[in-house]
Amino acid sequence: MTAPKTAYDYGECEMCDARLEERYIHQDFWIKGQLVVIENVPAGCCPQCGAKVVNAETGVHIAGLIGNAEQIAKAPRLAVPLLHYQTAK
Repeated sequence: MTAPKTAYDYGECEMCDARLEERYIHQDFWIKGQLVVIENVPAGCCPQCGAKVVNAETGVHIAGLIGNAEQIAKAPRLAVPLLHYQTAK
């Protein structure tokens, strides 16, 4: 499912000055040792360097989502592979 486009102008990338394009991303957070992923987040994404930014309204909405412990507890869970990085000897 694709979210509707907003009319927000994200401007230019702070890192490389390329024009930011709106995309819908997965944003991840580590909260008390748990990985929490928010889907379908509107963000300005740099096509050149990959930097991502959200506007203030989106940031406030995300803060509300990750601050709601009850909603996080009820959210669907999935298993992810966990690999250990070890250098060759």
